[in-house]
Amino acid sequence: GKDGVMCCLTDRIDAGLLAACPQLKAAANIAVGYNNIDLAACTARGVMATNTPGVLDDSTADLAWALMLATARRLTEVESYIRAGEWTGWRLKQWLGVDVHHATLGIIGMGRIGQVIAKRATGFDMKVIYSNRKRVSPDIEQRLNATYVSKDELLKQADFVVLQVPYSPETHHLIGAAELKTMKPTAILINSTRGGVVDDAALIEALKHGTLRGAGLDVFENEPRLNPEFLQLKNVVLAPHIGSSTEATRRAMAMTAARNLVAALTGGTPPNLLNPEARKN
Repeated sequence: GKDGVMCCLTDRIDAGLLAACPQLKAAANIAVGYNNIDLAACTARGVMATNTPGVLDDSTADLAWALMLATARRLTEVESYIRAGEWTGWRLKQWLGVDVHHATLGIIGMGRIGQVIAKRATGFDMKVIYSNRKRVSPDIEQRLNATYVSKDELLKQADFVVLQVPYSPETHHLIGAAELKTMKPTAILINSTRGGVVDDAALIEALKHGTLRGAGLDVFENEPRLNPEFLQLKNVVLAPHIGSSTEATRRAMAMTAARNLVAALTGGTPPNLLNPEARKN
């Protein structure tokens, strides 16, 4: 009986739901990703679908950097060590991590968020390489001091590999056993984009056997039911999908979704319309 819905990435908007809601005119996702929405089904029924790009770029980039730094310097390990009352004094070779500054940062997915992540690397004097479906413009490369390489070359060179691609059938298990073997054994993988982009079982094996130094993860396959073997590993930093989770950003996301929905239901064109064809149906 509703004309519009504001939904989250955990809410599935598909043919079944649309059949049960014949009055629905618009679905406003409070997220940038929209793999929870069946766009083809929405378009076929004339239901406009929208998302919230732009407003969460900086917060999500900050979280990727938090994971990088925490994994490199083993912060979750050392905090547990202190909280358990095991620290008895300073030692020269105690809890050695790896440097982020002057390291090579490889970004797979140089969209808006990938570019913001790369921008922050300047302050750490990092070498930035990236892989993307399409090479970005020369002025963006120059501004970010970033060099385009193939995915395989990126995996071979990078000390830190950050994933920033949307989830789709094409990106499912973009990083699997073969890709993990291509990476340096001293490298760190950061996934702050979407679960399913990484083969979690293959990642666990790499972390277990030391073929990868560590990983920082904000997203997982089948979340929130993440693979319990992650909990047994010390060389992984885990977060519960909080990339955009700041008060200001979540408020901005909700307001963007609300503006999209109001426009859709009052005869206008939503600013972030994903399927303009739906307006013709």
